[in-house]
Amino acid sequence: MQETRQNRIARLLQKELSLIFQSQTRMMHGVMVSVTRCRVSPDLSICTAYLSIFPSEKGTDMIKNINANERTIRYELGTRVRNQLRIIPELRFFIDDSLDYIERIDELLGKK
Repeated sequence: MQETRQNRIARLLQKELSLIFQSQTRMMHGVMVSVTRCRVSPDLSICTAYLSIFPSEKGTDMIKNINANERTIRYELGTRVRNQLRIIPELRFFIDDSLDYIERIDELLGKK
């Protein structure tokens, strides 16, 4: 039962965070941020979001900027989901480099 609720809240947070990043990065030309996965702790107090940033060269700068503005993002998230959640979870952001990893494997396999 608890896992179902965790998954439902994770999907809700992923959707809302992606909409927030879509509206915020529209102002910055040439950078696209998408939320690939969200994980929520069992007590629903921590949300770990994995971000895919294109182009990947700007990934570290963007993640620093996002972590610096975590409070603003959490506030915006709170205004969007305040009717569904009692407590807005603490946000943690990480770069999802799985696409870069797949690209690297394809590159290595293509050499042989």
